[in-house]
Amino acid sequence: MRFVVGADDEGEALEAAIDELRRRGHEVEVLERDQWPDIAGRVARAVAGGEADQGLLFCWTGTGTSMAANKVPGVRAALAWDPWIAEGARRWNDANVLVMSLKRTAPADARAIVAAWLSVESPDADELANIAKLDGP
Repeated sequence: MRFVVGADDEGEALEAAIDELRRRGHEVEVLERDQWPDIAGRVARAVAGGEADQGLLFCWTGTGTSMAANKVPGVRAALAWDPWIAEGARRWNDANVLVMSLKRTAPADARAIVAAWLSVESPDADELANIAKLDGP
């Protein structure tokens, strides 16, 4: 699977998440750091345009990049702070961009969140009608 990764700053959680993706055999493109709305837009457009299968974003809280990424049609960005949230976002919402906080995510937690995200191969069939509603009326 091909991931595109962006952040507005550097951090150990970011490096741990990238390492976990690569360790699990995924292709990872890391974009040059940029302001959070801009980097979120770049990652989101890459996912929505099919240049990447999924995205990974970081900013200080994760909130701003989540909001910015979700402005791009076809993107379902989810801010995850623990593995259960990440797994649920994939399973029940078919999220395609994982977002974490640079300042509040420990490196070990980032690895566990990525592992949980990757553990879901496809969305829950019972949620497909609800997921389709995210694309609008």
